[in-house]
Amino acid sequence: MYKNNIKKYRKNQNLTLEDLATRTGLTPGYLCHLECGTRSNPSFKAMNKIAVALNTNIFDIFINE
Repeated sequence: MYKNNIKKYRKNQNLTLEDLATRTGLTPGYLCHLECGTRSNPSFKAMNKIAVALNTNIFDIFINE
């Protein structure tokens, strides 16, 4: 299963999926699938949007578990 730290960083900032969706321009459903691991291989552009919205970098969210 695909894993990442989106939920960890999102919860640490007290953000809902809808808040993160607003910040990234991605849909809450897509973000939910990424968090749960039912969707994998996000594009670099999507990963960067998420990292910027969570005030961190791609490595911390998608690589460093």
